[in-house]
Amino acid sequence: MQADVVIVGAGPSGIFTALRLNALDPEANIVIVEKGLPVERRSCPKEQVGHCVGCTPCRITTGFSGAGAFSDGKLSLSHEVGGDLPELIGTDLAQRTIEEVDRIYLEFGADDRVEGLDSPDAIRHIRLRAIQAGLKLVDCPIRHLGTEKAQEIYLRIERHLLERGVEILFSHDCRDLIIENGRCSGIFATGPDGEVRIDARAVVVATGRRGADWLEHLCTAHDISHLPGPVDMGVRVEVRNEVMEHVNDVLYEGKLIGYPNPFRNKVRTFCQNPGGFVSQENYDGGLAVVNGHSYKERKSENTNLAVLVTHNFREPFNQPIAYAQNVGRLCNMLGDGHILVQRFGDILDGKRTWEKELSRSNVQPTLVDAVAGDITSALPYRTMTSIVNFMLAVDEAIPGFASAETLLYAPELKFYSNRVRMDERFNTNVRGLHCLGDSSGWTRGLMMASVMGHLMGGYLAEEL
Repeated sequence: MQADVVIVGAGPSGIFTALRLNALDPEANIVIVEKGLPVERRSCPKEQVGHCVGCTPCRITTGFSGAGAFSDGKLSLSHEVGGDLPELIGTDLAQRTIEEVDRIYLEFGADDRVEGLDSPDAIRHIRLRAIQAGLKLVDCPIRHLGTEKAQEIYLRIERHLLERGVEILFSHDCRDLIIENGRCSGIFATGPDGEVRIDARAVVVATGRRGADWLEHLCTAHDISHLPGPVDMGVRVEVRNEVMEHVNDVLYEGKLIGYPNPFRNKVRTFCQNPGGFVSQENYDGGLAVVNGHSYKERKSENTNLAVLVTHNFREPFNQPIAYAQNVGRLCNMLGDGHILVQRFGDILDGKRTWEKELSRSNVQPTLVDAVAGDITSALPYRTMTSIVNFMLAVDEAIPGFASAETLLYAPELKFYSNRVRMDERFNTNVRGLHCLGDSSGWTRGLMMASVMGHLMGGYLAEEL
């Protein structure tokens, strides 16, 4: 098969690369290779059977629109949120492109309401409470798509691309890159009918957090210049809506950052879901990790959010993704393959949580098949200590956050620690190869991944 551009991964970066390139050069032959399924076939059987059945690949983390877009669908509208892409391309270009991408989402049906702009006095009050607790508040405007509405938006985008002649090969797993004489000229993929070779003038790898480990191995195998970056490990916290009501109403998602003693690691809140649901995602090798969903219409009595500790490793260690995966497997082992959940009060008391204790708590788990246990037996001491001290600080700013009944689910892991070296136009040291989105190590989240793809599509249109 021959193409002008082959895109590996139909997450936000891959999608927006195709959208922009097709808009600027309708004659360009674009092929997208996606391991998962189309949007209309992405449904988790857990909704019907009540427990994870281990789909391979996981329908939540793979398929058209990727993992992040299928979880809660939040667009962060500030360049201060979403990774380190502004360091590569500049803050002005990053912010301008956010605005361009946001307009595209609106054209495909995104809600025109932006959260976090209506109550500046209330935001100042929340910031004051955070400062008094030794924390920094990042008040980023949010356009919330919602899990179910995001699926509708991406279905429209999927159909638009297909109608415009973009070829999407679903259920095709990219096995390797074709690199000869320092140039990437295509890929090998495996699909339902066997191996497919796709030759192309340019190759874009945009495999998301799920594909970060795979891309790291490719970088090593093909001498693609890269370096290990930080890895985020932590928990998904769940509290009653009443605890987070003020922050939810004013900001929808208030991002807090701290550097608690004694280790001074960066700890942050991430992916806040008012009235949301805690969820499980499965990665290759059967690794189960926790995440959160937030719907437009369907609501729970709880708010969930991630508390993540950033770990920076130094030489000679260079396998941060493998490190985080092994921590996750320890959690899975203690939960017999399920997500672990523990009450915060039990952590402080040095005891595990029992199922009967959960059943009589004010905070009822929205992840119904999570296993009550002891996450401190799996998470490293440095990680766990940082989480506990950070949560106690947040409790000063948001009373009740660190109550005895607050639930902590583990493991919450973010696989974007492999960082590919590129110039500002996303050229790697291998000619014809570009790496985008969370798997590249430069973005964290839906909007910045989309921004990277939008810019890439423009650069490719100039070069073809």
